[in-house]
Amino acid sequence: MTIKRMAGASQRKFFANCACCEPSPARNSVPLDRRNFLAGGLAALGLGSTAGIMGAPAVQAQAARTRIDVHHHFLPPMHREALAKHKMGAPKWSVQMSLEEMDKSGIAASVLSQVQPGTWYGDSAESRLLSRAINEYGAKLVQDHPGRFGLFATITPLDVEGSLKEIEYAFDTLKCDGLGLLTSYDGKYLGDPSFAPVYDELNRRKAVIYVHPLTPNCCNNVVPGIPPGSIEYATDTSRTIAHLVFSGTSQKYPDIRWIFSHSGGTLPFLTQRFIQQQKVQKHAHLPNGPMPEFQKFYYELAQGNTKAQLSGLFSMVGVSQVLYGTDYPYRDGAEVNDGIAAWNFNATDLRSIENETARKLLPKLKVA
Repeated sequence: MTIKRMAGASQRKFFANCACCEPSPARNSVPLDRRNFLAGGLAALGLGSTAGIMGAPAVQAQAARTRIDVHHHFLPPMHREALAKHKMGAPKWSVQMSLEEMDKSGIAASVLSQVQPGTWYGDSAESRLLSRAINEYGAKLVQDHPGRFGLFATITPLDVEGSLKEIEYAFDTLKCDGLGLLTSYDGKYLGDPSFAPVYDELNRRKAVIYVHPLTPNCCNNVVPGIPPGSIEYATDTSRTIAHLVFSGTSQKYPDIRWIFSHSGGTLPFLTQRFIQQQKVQKHAHLPNGPMPEFQKFYYELAQGNTKAQLSGLFSMVGVSQVLYGTDYPYRDGAEVNDGIAAWNFNATDLRSIENETARKLLPKLKVA
């Protein structure tokens, strides 16, 4: 994201327009017949038995801290200063706020990631200094609060040389758990070929990449009265996933593990359109269509946990690809906890979503 892109009033409105800053959606939705839906939908996709989702008694809440939050933002002072310098808003945040929210919501550990719009303001030198400062601050939080935090380090892949240096430092010195990327950088989505040297190194390291959306270049004020966060954040996640898959990037770097925000955005509702696209365009690298690629990615549940959203997600992937996330400080854990409880997961699947899959993906993460 560049300064030109967010000039004037649109810069000042950026965070006001962010979906993360809008009021939480209603938590009550029209009941769905999950048993019939999952029995037919998952079986048709070859995702195995649905007995794990439907068969056991519901687990509505957990008093102990057992959850692992993979969508938890932090805002170091130097990042707040950079946002203010470039006339962008910022959420209220402190370490103590995070810890209090985690305790209240039954979260044992949170993996920290940057707030949007990240560290790119059109200058590589500034981006390198800011990314380094953010990453060192995050690593210090991990050290100072054992078992409570992990870190998705920040880079800017537009700056390939700087990104490669920061990847080495973040993984080898700071011992980060993975990287946190945004859906696009200055209009380039994550399948852009210029990012290849960065992906070569991340694939070699078998890295985990967590991806968060932001307002795209195209769509800052498309519908009057509807801020871009209400529609464009979820859509931008779908754009970058489609770009990764149809460009062949996700197949070229098979050892990178991708986590996408908000239950994949609008992706679960667009899968048939992407299947049809492959039938027409016949990409040689997708002999079985795009679904196998969509199904190997991971998706977290922040702002993607209503019954309708979960129905869409579980028509695409199994429980093993789903993770717990809150979107703190923009949303709290109560929202996703309520959504999970309303779906009525059994104990095995609840453990998988809230803890076990994160531990498998992030083996270095220490959990209190």
